Amino acid sequence: MRPDIHIRKAVAADIPSLRALIDASVRGLQAEDYSPEQIEGALKSVFGVDSQLIADGTYFIAEAKSENAEIVAVGCGGWSKRKTLFGGDQWRERKDSLLDPRVDAAKIRSFFIHPDWPRRGIGSAILKTCEAAAKSAGFTRAEMGATLTGVKLFQARGYVPQESIEIPLANGASLPVVRMAKQL
Repeated sequence: MRPDIHIRKAVAADIPSLRALIDASVRGLQAEDYSPEQIEGALKSVFGVDSQLIADGTYFIAEAKSENAEIVAVGCGGWSKRKTLFGGDQWRERKDSLLDPRVDAAKIRSFFIHPDWPRRGIGSAILKTCEAAAKSAGFTRAEMGATLTGVKLFQARGYVPQESIEIPLANGASLPVVRMAKQL
C-alpha cells in the first residue's frame, strides 16, 4: 500500500536528517550493487547532501508518518540548473556554473530512499516533482549519473542509458554509475 507521502522543498535545517537518510539508504539499499569498500568510499567522497541544491530551492524531501505517527524523512532527491552531474558538498569535481536551458540538460541529482520505505512510489513521486520544476524553468531534457541501484527506476520512468562512468573514490576504489538522459 502506498503511504501518504508529502513532498516539500528541503531547507538548511533538514541537513542532519538528510545526512542520516542518505547514509541509511546507501548502506541499506546499495549493498546488492556495490561492495563495502565502494559504499564507504562513496559516502566519504561522493554521496552526501549538496547544500547548493538546497540553496537553489531544487532539492526535495519526502516525508511520511511512521508507525508511531511521527513524521519521518523517507526519501530525497532534486534537480539542478548547474553543471555538476553528481556528488554532495564533499565531491571535489563540482562545477557550479549555471546551465543554459536552451541547450543544456537539467541534472537530476542525489536520489535516496530510506531502506524501510523502498518500492512505494516515493522515488517516482520525487522524480515527477523534479521533472515538472525543471520543465517550468525552461529545460527540455534531463540527465543524471544514476547508481546501479537506481538504473531500473529511472529506466522505468523513460531515462535511457548513455554511458557507463567509473568514479574514482578517495579510498582507491571506484564507483560505477550510468549516465542516463530523457526528453522532458
